[in-house]
Amino acid sequence: MKKIFCFAWLIVAVLASCNSNDKTKTPASENDLDAARNFIRAALDGRWDDARNFLLQDSVNIQLLETTQGSYRTKSSEEKRSYHESNINLYETRKIGDSITIVNYSNSFMNKKDSLKIVLVGGQWLIDLKYSLLARDSTQNAH
Repeated sequence: MKKIFCFAWLIVAVLASCNSNDKTKTPASENDLDAARNFIRAALDGRWDDARNFLLQDSVNIQLLETTQGSYRTKSSEEKRSYHESNINLYETRKIGDSITIVNYSNSFMNKKDSLKIVLVGGQWLIDLKYSLLARDSTQNAH
């Protein structure tokens, strides 16, 4: 009887661990707009490790994210709360071929329009910050 009880408990524990939602895991993006929303939300919430997971991994993008993160750290608690509570406003999306999308957006706290470039790399949609954070001629960097 004791063996049956231990075996049943083990089965319940395994099933519970399989069904548990890991709140620390970054959700995968299903498409370009989902990647944009996930990245923007993570940045607004100050979840920089999550934001990094949605980022095209190159040295310039990593540096740009770290600079933005450093700037966020200097903000007051009230400003951080306002960013966290803000909504994402999507204005326009432009598809540039099958693997690039430009999203124009703002957040309800700052209400300043900005843009993101989302690129499909290896079957995954990722954010390329170089498009929006470096000085640019948008017609040249869109491709």
